[in-house]
Amino acid sequence: MAVVGIFGGRFDPPHLGHLALARAAVRHFGIDELHVTVVADAAHKPSEAPAEDRLELARLTFADLNAIVELEEHAYSVDALEAYGYAEPILLIGADQLAALRSWKEPERILELARLGVAARPGYESPIASSRVEVFELEPDPVSSSELRRRVREGSSIDGFVVPAVAAYITAQGLYIRA
Repeated sequence: MAVVGIFGGRFDPPHLGHLALARAAVRHFGIDELHVTVVADAAHKPSEAPAEDRLELARLTFADLNAIVELEEHAYSVDALEAYGYAEPILLIGADQLAALRSWKEPERILELARLGVAARPGYESPIASSRVEVFELEPDPVSSSELRRRVREGSSIDGFVVPAVAAYITAQGLYIRA
């Protein structure tokens, strides 16, 4: 049976930290099929760039992983997992998201539908003791999507924080110029 990984988010914009997480997870879990799901309309906060642009940015970012990059219409992870119907997928998240898991819609159901692959700094201890949660090490990356949006608004370079094709697309489309 193929090992399926699901890495979802707003990706507003996706950056090298996201790519590093995906690469590390593919190696750690032996993921055969990586699905990168760009949430069209996230429940927790709005996106600045339109979903179609964020989808293209994700395609450019994860291209070398042969990921299946899809637009996700479900606002909540549990609803998306219910719709997928995969057998034992690994939902990839960061340690910060694991800390907030209890605030998610139906966190217990999420753990029934998927294992969690949690990217964390070396030495991190999971606050949730479950055979459904596995931590894998990832060196912390100081970049964030909000910082990149700020840099673009200020006219600062985002080179070195995103793949070159993403920087070019953001410039060509005029994304993130206004708050």
